Order: sequence, then C-alpha cells, then structure tokens
Amino acid sequence: MLNFRQFEAGPDPFGRKFQVLFKWLQTAISIRMADTVDVKYILEDESGGRTEKTIALPHAELLRLSRDTARPVDDSWCARLAALHLLHVVKTGEDMEKDLVTVSPAEMRRYADEIAQMEQPAARGR
Repeated sequence: MLNFRQFEAGPDPFGRKFQVLFKWLQTAISIRMADTVDVKYILEDESGGRTEKTIALPHAELLRLSRDTARPVDDSWCARLAALHLLHVVKTGEDMEKDLVTVSPAEMRRYADEIAQMEQPAARGR
C-alpha cells in the first residue's frame, strides 16, 4: 500500500469494508502532551457510518527505526506506518472501539520492514 491518503480497509470481523481518508498528521506534544506522531484517519463504512481513528506512533521508536533502517523520519513514512496499523486494526477488530490507538515498537518495526519490501521493486526500477 503506497497510497496512504485514500484506501480501502477490510473486511473487518463483521464483513464490513471501509473507505479510509487521511485527515492530518502532527506531533502530539502540541495537542495532548504526548511524545508521539499522531496520524488521523476518517473511516466510512458501506452504509455511510463514519468514525475517526488516530494512530499514535511513539517518537522514540520512530527515531530508533530511522537509525536502524537509515530512513529519514518524514510525513509519508509516518503516515504509511499508521495506515498499515489501521489496516490491522480493521482486519482484526483489535482496538476498533478506541479513537486513539498507540502502535507498539514490535508492530512499528514489522510495518517498517513491510514498507521497505514494498519499496524495493520501485527502487530497482529507477
């Protein structure tokens, strides 16, 4: 998934699919005194029901991953990490009741690896 701005998620455990729209990305210290990068998405299900989810990426882990992968921490990388976690949340139903979901370090590392694998074919084509 390279387009983090608009994508489909699901089905969830109840068979619903969602259209997902990226709303914003910002450092959470400015809005809730947390050391995270927050990425907000709007989810709309097939019946028109809407919900919002904010995926929180711990800043210290982002910096650690950036060092380990030699990848700069930028908006698109953070949004892609968050989008992959949102896909997981929808698919499993895990934390679906929460408006704010924090990604664990192990999950962030797995998503970073997944993004790197997705980007390898694109890099070879250049």
